[in-house]
Amino acid sequence: MTPHTSDTPSGPRILAVANQKGGVAKTTTVASLGAALAQRGRQVLLVDLDPQSSLTFSLGVDPEELDISIREVLLGEKAPQDVIVVTDEAVHLLPATIELAQAEETLASMTGREQRLRVALEQVADDYDWILLDCPPSLGVLTAAALTAATDLLVPLQCETLAHRGVGQLLDTVHDVRTYTNPDLTVLGVLPTAYDGRTRHARAVLEAITESYGLEVVEPPIPRTVRFAEAPAYGRSILRTAASHRGALAYREVADRLLAGD
Repeated sequence: MTPHTSDTPSGPRILAVANQKGGVAKTTTVASLGAALAQRGRQVLLVDLDPQSSLTFSLGVDPEELDISIREVLLGEKAPQDVIVVTDEAVHLLPATIELAQAEETLASMTGREQRLRVALEQVADDYDWILLDCPPSLGVLTAAALTAATDLLVPLQCETLAHRGVGQLLDTVHDVRTYTNPDLTVLGVLPTAYDGRTRHARAVLEAITESYGLEVVEPPIPRTVRFAEAPAYGRSILRTAASHRGALAYREVADRLLAGD
């Protein structure tokens, strides 16, 4: 994994978890890595940038009961301190609601739209060691804002047929972000999810990614298990619902690898 370097080492690591393809475990990765980092004693903020609000729901917060969310922060109506909630996972959360979809349309015509998340997070940067951004399954304004704010990018990738077809488009977006808004963005690599190492096909997908795009594979791969689907029903991550499960252990190991790059 590429070591993290920064001109401001005292600031938090801001990790965007992005892939425009849905169903690749972006939300599971953000929730699980956030919980693992918190268990390692780090102060962690998770940011839900998906109007579907899956991260918010997964951490035990009902989006329909929220009066304010990341929407108001991005539109400049509220400070992030006024919106952040504390979860049972010992992480803090900037939650999302369905109204974020409408806000994205509004943001598209606003000055500094790509910079608004970065500027907002600067207000709370001193409070956190890590900030994890759960990006929507698109390459629109919200994902561009996340990549602009991030120090690092992690790409979850389901090890299945055609799952990697959109990676090239994402990397094109990364190139544009580096050119225009965030030249220091580091791509940590691809995190294999729903991985079954017994199949030749899963291994072939990872080889194709490495050969086609030159991306590093972040290890260990995250195994396929129904436990990931069960955890959100309890408003917890797998690190709380099945702490000794191999899926939870895998995310802890990935978190330790991230910390080793601090």
